[in-house]
Amino acid sequence: MSMIILAAVVPTGFILATLSRSPARAFSSYGIAVPIAFVILLTIALLLLMRWRAVSVQDGTLTVRATFYKKEVRANDIDFSRARVVNLEERTELRPSWKSNGYSTFGFDAGHFQARNGLGKIFCLLTQRERVLWLPLLDGKQHILLSLERPQAALDALRASAR
Repeated sequence: MSMIILAAVVPTGFILATLSRSPARAFSSYGIAVPIAFVILLTIALLLLMRWRAVSVQDGTLTVRATFYKKEVRANDIDFSRARVVNLEERTELRPSWKSNGYSTFGFDAGHFQARNGLGKIFCLLTQRERVLWLPLLDGKQHILLSLERPQAALDALRASAR
């Protein structure tokens, strides 16, 4: 379930419960204002959290920061013979399936997921699905999926840092 939906549904349930118990008191002074303010602030915080992301390559190490998740991988651990830019609409087996520890909302996936068809674990930072950098690791059971502005340039930089 999307965290943003959860952030709105649970507090809304509390608001409705308060209204059903004592409608007159709910509308007096701060009765309903506090839960509504909480819903608004929590939703804004979750939306801002989606903007906290970065990808860098330094000293032969790929570092991906996605919301409150971080993944560091040495470039030498990436299987460059299979790494490429893919379209997840075509390569459905690479799509993130179940969240094991991730943040997911409409058009945004970040964190740790399981791949379809037993392909293994995936660390994602996805904002779109058409041009995604797929980085399988040499162990064969871990993958990284990144939505980048220039995915091929990032792949070339990673290859150069592995030498």
